Amino acid sequence: MPFHSLADVHALLGQLPAPDQAALAGAEARNGQLTKPPGALGRLEKLAIWMAGWQGTEKPRAGNPQIVIFAGNHGVTAKGVSAFPAEVTVQMVANFAHGGAAINQLAKAFGAKLDVHSLDLDRPTADFTEAPAMSEAEVLAALQKGYEAVDPQADLFVAGEMGIGNTTAAAAIATALYGGVGWAGRGTGVDDEGLRRKEAAVAAGLERHKALISDPLQVLRCLGGREIAAMTGAILGARMARVPVILDGFIATAAAAVLEKATPGALDHCVAGHQSAEGAHARLLEKLGKEPLLSLGLRLGEGSGAALAIGVVRGAVACHSGMATFAEAGVAAG
Repeated sequence: MPFHSLADVHALLGQLPAPDQAALAGAEARNGQLTKPPGALGRLEKLAIWMAGWQGTEKPRAGNPQIVIFAGNHGVTAKGVSAFPAEVTVQMVANFAHGGAAINQLAKAFGAKLDVHSLDLDRPTADFTEAPAMSEAEVLAALQKGYEAVDPQADLFVAGEMGIGNTTAAAAIATALYGGVGWAGRGTGVDDEGLRRKEAAVAAGLERHKALISDPLQVLRCLGGREIAAMTGAILGARMARVPVILDGFIATAAAAVLEKATPGALDHCVAGHQSAEGAHARLLEKLGKEPLLSLGLRLGEGSGAALAIGVVRGAVACHSGMATFAEAGVAAG
């Protein structure tokens, strides 16, 4: 579905599909008949039932996961907000293409299809302290790219990112959406002076765009990046295709938060894959009411934490859909 304006995106957010109530009821009933004590598999039981609701079956599946990495460059890097130069984005995209990155190994380990989309790497977004990061046409193009990247045949979706400077953009988005201070962290490992530059950039961006940021989609346009907008579009596309989503770290969660702030409940098809080491990620997950599946001190990005969580979801689905019921196994239910 092409987006001709941000109003089109808002309109689509008013048409979000809901989980299948019959499938949820069937999965709940099946869970109560499986050969285990009630509740013995903890959150795995809830995960499997959640998957069932979005897939429309009491026996959900997770054998065809998709990971998509979006890459973009940020003009705000000119303010010295990153420990790495912007050229690293292009270099890492090449590493993805050659199978050398962490996400390549994790995708193989969990049987996920991996796609990489570069978004105008030779044309960084504008420095959001001086101008909107993107025009409306640019943010719509990125949203559309993400929306179309989702394979409707996938049974699980992960959006990852690569973009030097994007923790600064994510911190600016989180600040605009939820207010307060302290959303900027060390990202790729900036020193104290670098952190102060990030905080100053975030404050300057919010001050410059304060007239527009009551609209979460304008927050995305003015303060985000192409790869962040593409993740937002992909999460929305997955919802429309009824594909469950595992959210990655701080940047991916900020991209998702734009949808939730625009339309409460827009992330009902999402679970948080992990809590990253980026300080504000836990705070953002709390704002969204998402309890992470894992907490391993990761701060890599690339969708890596969410990719690891594919294993947890696959385990939940395998137990739920593959276990025998008491009747099938001839075991007394007690």
